[in-house]
Amino acid sequence: MPADVTNAAAMLIGEHARGDRFRPFAALAGIACVADAYAVQREFVRLQMQARGIPAAGYKIGLTTRRMQEMCGIDSPIAGVVLADRVYASGAVLKASAFRRLGVEFEIAVRLGRDLAADGRAPGLEDVAAAVDAVGPAMEIIDDRAADYAGLDVLSLIADNSWQAGVVLGDFVCPWPNLAGVEGVVSVDGKVADHGFGRDVLGHPFHSVAWLAGHLAEQGSVLRAGDIVMTGSLVTTRFPDRASVFRFEAAGLGAVELTIGM
Repeated sequence: MPADVTNAAAMLIGEHARGDRFRPFAALAGIACVADAYAVQREFVRLQMQARGIPAAGYKIGLTTRRMQEMCGIDSPIAGVVLADRVYASGAVLKASAFRRLGVEFEIAVRLGRDLAADGRAPGLEDVAAAVDAVGPAMEIIDDRAADYAGLDVLSLIADNSWQAGVVLGDFVCPWPNLAGVEGVVSVDGKVADHGFGRDVLGHPFHSVAWLAGHLAEQGSVLRAGDIVMTGSLVTTRFPDRASVFRFEAAGLGAVELTIGM
């Protein structure tokens, strides 16, 4: 059965509007491969952009560390689209009640200063570095809609825009230190909760950007100047169960803060 892209995307719009729990749906929608899943994602994103009259601001890359892949039971990165009305500055205040189940991830974000195309080959770290304008600490907001991770289906996850629900950006800096060696420290209400390193993201966060460039090339697209790219969480997702203040400090890059209310 071929993928029913239009109906699958419309179904996702309805589920999000109602606050339904995430459930694997790929098989029922005829989504048989990764290409089908991204086709549904593109239509799902297009419908949101059309309804809200907003553009895309960039991309998220997920499952780029072994810890995150083990958490989700998936062994390769995935991508999603960041919409412009879901980009927040450091110090943002969000209510968990506005989401089915809000999660927070802790990342190094990059901003493109010029287009980055695969051009028939995978870009190297030097290619990415030449295209990146600035780098900064960031948090990604996800909404996994209370998914059951034991039965997680990567095709359904991708189609659901890889659960992208927003980004919180710290200040971007240029130049930046060796990102592989950058330590990121997560604090909750002033107490250290976790930490990771830039090298945990595919060996270097720019490898994540290179992967995305290749992924977009397969879809006939490229990374554009001005795009924000979330390169993947250094540590596993935190799911707030009470009002909390999150801080993510990346050595040499600065810090970003987010307050979660209930």
